[in-house]
Amino acid sequence: GQPQGAAAQRAREGREGGEGERGNGGRKEGRYMTQEEEWDRDLLLDPAWEKQQRKTFTAWCNSHLRKAGTQIENIEEDFRNGLKLMLLLEVISGERLPKPDRGKMRFHKIANVNKALDYIASKGVKLVSIGAEEIVDGNVKMTLGMIWTIILRFAIQDISVEETSAKEGLLLWCQRKTAPYRNVNIQNFHLSWKDGLGLCALIHRHRPDLIDYSKLNKDDPIGNINLAMEIAEKHLDIPKMLDAEGESHIILKFRAIMTYVSCFYHAFAGAEQAETAANRICKVLAVNQENERLMEEYERLASELLEWIRRTIPWLENRTPEKTMQAMQKKLEDFRDYRRKHKPPKVQEKCQLEINFNTLQTKLRISNRPAFMPSEGKMVSDIAGAWQRLEQAEKGYEEWLLNEIRRLERLEHLAEKFRQKASTHEQWAYGKEQILLQKDYESASLTEVRAMLRKHEAFESDLAAHQDRVEQIAAIAQELNELDYHDAASVNDRCQKICDQWDSLGTLTQKRREALERTEKLLETIDQLHLEFAKRAAPFNNWMEGAMEDLQDMFIVHSIEEIQSLISAHDQFKATLPEADGERQAILSIQNEVEKVIQSYSMRISASNPYSTVTVEEIRTKWEKVKQLVPQRDQSLQEELARQHANERLRRQFAAQANVIGPWIQTKMEEIARSSIEMTGPLEDQMNQLKQYEQNIINYKHNIDKLEGDHQLIQEALVFDNKHTNYTMEHIRVGWELLLTTIARTINEVETQILTRDAKGITQEQMNDFRASFNHFDRDESGNLHSDEFKACLISLGQVGNDLQGEAEFARIMSLVDPNGQGTVTFQSFIDFMTRETADTDTAEQVIASFRILASDKPYILADELRRELPPEQAQYCIKRMPPYTGPGSVPGALDYTSFSSALYGESDL
Repeated sequence: GQPQGAAAQRAREGREGGEGERGNGGRKEGRYMTQEEEWDRDLLLDPAWEKQQRKTFTAWCNSHLRKAGTQIENIEEDFRNGLKLMLLLEVISGERLPKPDRGKMRFHKIANVNKALDYIASKGVKLVSIGAEEIVDGNVKMTLGMIWTIILRFAIQDISVEETSAKEGLLLWCQRKTAPYRNVNIQNFHLSWKDGLGLCALIHRHRPDLIDYSKLNKDDPIGNINLAMEIAEKHLDIPKMLDAEGESHIILKFRAIMTYVSCFYHAFAGAEQAETAANRICKVLAVNQENERLMEEYERLASELLEWIRRTIPWLENRTPEKTMQAMQKKLEDFRDYRRKHKPPKVQEKCQLEINFNTLQTKLRISNRPAFMPSEGKMVSDIAGAWQRLEQAEKGYEEWLLNEIRRLERLEHLAEKFRQKASTHEQWAYGKEQILLQKDYESASLTEVRAMLRKHEAFESDLAAHQDRVEQIAAIAQELNELDYHDAASVNDRCQKICDQWDSLGTLTQKRREALERTEKLLETIDQLHLEFAKRAAPFNNWMEGAMEDLQDMFIVHSIEEIQSLISAHDQFKATLPEADGERQAILSIQNEVEKVIQSYSMRISASNPYSTVTVEEIRTKWEKVKQLVPQRDQSLQEELARQHANERLRRQFAAQANVIGPWIQTKMEEIARSSIEMTGPLEDQMNQLKQYEQNIINYKHNIDKLEGDHQLIQEALVFDNKHTNYTMEHIRVGWELLLTTIARTINEVETQILTRDAKGITQEQMNDFRASFNHFDRDESGNLHSDEFKACLISLGQVGNDLQGEAEFARIMSLVDPNGQGTVTFQSFIDFMTRETADTDTAEQVIASFRILASDKPYILADELRRELPPEQAQYCIKRMPPYTGPGSVPGALDYTSFSSALYGESDL
């Protein structure tokens, strides 16, 4: 479908067509005809046109006449007497026409038809060329024109959509309703309806339960039209007005389709009006229901608020005082909770209640409803009066609470003062009687007894200081009795207990002082003995611990001299033992005297010495331990002396061999180094000489093995130094491995020189010249040429110059002879460079040329050609590694010998 705005514009542009057709072949007065009217004019000569209009208009008339219980069969005959014509107008207009003439004469019929035509003209319709005589005479075209005029006036003219009306309004309504449907594009009341989908879309838009639009076929117009008419007749009470029986009638007539579509508009417009009316009723009912809800809510909130005020006022008016401060404070706290928690929400409820009442009255006034009158006693003024009484009671209640609390506070302060002083005294006196009854001094030391005396003197001072508190407690209790304190009985009982306890403490304090002073004198005697014991026992104990530590000390020695020094020191220690035993006996006699005093006076104290941690038993045990350790020390020292003699023999034995093997290895290394530089003559003779060196070295291996055995014995004996030699086993091993490596490397260099000579055809004289040149420039005789030595050699040979170009060439040569960048050139690298520069060698181009000969000048070679020309092993090697040839003229199985040859010389990524 087209956009609705565009459809409305088209409808407005089509207003030139006017509202009614007149006679005279469909001419319009003072304007051009629309496209649909031109179609109708062209079809006037078509017999099918008249048949279609007769069918459509007859069905339309009958759809209204059957409401009056009648119908017509022949449109030009049944309207001739004017009776059914007047009845039709009364049904569609809802108005009464003048009473018809009942005569059957011609003038009666003309009179009735004129009454009908006059009524039509009274509705603002101009009837041109349509007279009563033509209708009475049964003129088909005039009759059909009159019915079309009636349809336009009563079925189409009153249609209004946005700013359009009549035909344009009906067209815009159709466009709006069918816009979302596929294959429907309503532009007029003619060709736009030929496939029947427009009618089906109208039905589906309003009654989707009656038709499944998704199953319709655009290519079945007859089926679509018939389906729409059957459903409209059966479910919408719209009679069939169109004829779609054959292909020749598939283009529906303008007047017929407009008439038929207007029936759909009125059918569905009525449903929309009913829906609008229902919505209006629902809206009114919703407003009424909301008002009733607000009324009920007001009644409920007013009842709850008044009930809360009724319960709260008696509570605020109750002025019965409480006996305790806690109870009055609880009342004050309840009142504060009331002010902070309970009343604020009620204030909000009261305010909201007034707001709701005013809002409700405003809504009722706006909606023309009578004002709301609450139940008796629930008016806003009633609530305000109750609230005022609540606040009056609340004001006096708070003042009474504060006065009563102040009164109880004074009395409670005095009682609390008594409790605090009593609690303080009781806490101070708690356990004091038990402490004074203790006989802890009977098992205490002198220091502890003296401390107890000092502590007891402090207690006596504290006891005297508490006398005032006891007197104050008694005075407060007397005052509370005089003021008739509600809990005076418990105060009196507590005061009596404090006074009785005070008297008991005075008696017990005197008895404890006497006992402490008597015990102090006895302990002073014992303390002098303990002090003497401590002064002598501690040094003696330290001597014994030092002796045991020395006798058990782990010693590590590495020579005979060191162990002999330890044996001498041990002999000196043994000479001091008799004197130490005398000191031991004197110390033990002091402790015996202490035990004798304790037994004599039956004292329940320990004989342990407070000045010393050393006990008699400990002295006895340690002395016995010293006597056991002395001979054990003698034995271990003698065993170590024997072990050191054995280790010395192992050192001398290892040193004797190592001092021979070490120089021998060094001599052989020097001989090999010298021979690699000085050897002349054929390389084969040099090889034989080196082989003889190697065999002599191998034959010397048994000496190394014997030295390894001696070294293992030294390690097992944990000997780590040897003053008889500078050689260690590690030195010998490294030297021996270096000797074997050097002779093997030297032999390999000669073998490599032989291979190079044979491969490149170098004579022995050339090899000697190379060696002479190399040795000449090897100034430090290291066997290698440093970069500056090698450069001097190349300059002397004319290989490079001293200019910038010579520097670049030297850098290139160094990258060849020293690829690892070590800065030195070996003799073998020197020979390789010299032979590379002077000798003829195979190149990749030569190998490629050889393969081209085998391939008969082809750029590729076949596996069969390789097997035919090369030995089997070499042929299979080439076949396995040659890549396939993909160049011009390639054949299946072709191999690329060019890439293969380049790869052999490092010139390819193959």
